[in-house]
Amino acid sequence: MSTPHPDVGTRILFFADAASVHTRRWVAAVVERGAEAIVITRQPAEVPGAKEVIAIAPGTDKLTWFKALPEVRRVAREVAARFQPTLVHGHYVTSYGLWAAMCGLKLPTVLTAWGSDILVTPRDSRLMRLVVAWSLRHADLITADSFDMIDEIARYHPQAPCHQILWGADTDVFMPLDAPSDPAHFDIVSLRSWEPNYNIDTIVDGFARFVAQRPQAHARLHLLGGGSLSDALHAQVAQLGLQDQVQFHGRVNDVQMVQAIQQSRVSVSVPTSDATSVSVLESMACGLPVLASDLPANRQWVDEQGGWVVPVRDAEALTQALLLAHDHPAQSAQMGLHNRERIERDASRRGQMDAMWRLYQRLLHPTVPRQQRKRAVTG
Repeated sequence: MSTPHPDVGTRILFFADAASVHTRRWVAAVVERGAEAIVITRQPAEVPGAKEVIAIAPGTDKLTWFKALPEVRRVAREVAARFQPTLVHGHYVTSYGLWAAMCGLKLPTVLTAWGSDILVTPRDSRLMRLVVAWSLRHADLITADSFDMIDEIARYHPQAPCHQILWGADTDVFMPLDAPSDPAHFDIVSLRSWEPNYNIDTIVDGFARFVAQRPQAHARLHLLGGGSLSDALHAQVAQLGLQDQVQFHGRVNDVQMVQAIQQSRVSVSVPTSDATSVSVLESMACGLPVLASDLPANRQWVDEQGGWVVPVRDAEALTQALLLAHDHPAQSAQMGLHNRERIERDASRRGQMDAMWRLYQRLLHPTVPRQQRKRAVTG
């Protein structure tokens, strides 16, 4: 899909986590299409392509989001006076989305849900449900990256249209190799953070059982991501005697990530809760079959032609799927081809950002007054 003609009049004031790779990629995509961008964030970080990054109320406690609102409004007014944004975009409904909705600028407002802000946090307290409801009802456009999130957003009855826009995979970077770089080994990769939600301990447990049943496989497990459970996972691996077969890579750049995926035969992602996972899409783009936990967002992408879906925190089911991946290499390779084709067709980053650009322009140049539009949910 071709990139839309640049519109130099599009100036976006983002409220988003500047340190997130997703924010950086999104900003880079809109700048590539001719927009200008300023990012208001909680912790300062470089965002390539942004004209400016402004930090407000550094800190980590939830109350700070509310305490910072007067400063958010002051900074937004100051930025508006010199930057003259044409729209506001908040990423993550329960934090930056709140700031975007309450910044005080009478501009079209876009909110993008990231996952736990819709699927998890509102269940923690009545206050957070109210924050989500209020923010969504003050948006003119809402995006989310999975159908189950769109369904959950609909429960709040927002007036704005809600569209599925994926983070997508860069199919020019994440691509298959003609053959595994080391065919003598059966390499397995996990790209998820070492945090409780992502159940890396279950992956290690399932891998240990696989190794016991297929010692001749010369299997290796590559753990990327890093996180707070590092010590516990190292201890688990040592207790299982797998130090030589589990490699802790931690946080890596895109080049290292692509290399780790390309040398592997299967990608594992088994979180307890998730929206559409970029790491799953990137694994699929590299031509791998995917072993995923049984969640609506995973089932949207991982079908029987492209991998295996297993119950959450079920190490034995994970082991059985790894055995299938190992014992049927031709079928696994075909799954990888299916996944690559699916991503090229439905989830390339360029295609998704082209779609987002069209939504921006439709919001800025409506053919029907906003107050007359009916709520729409699209895929």
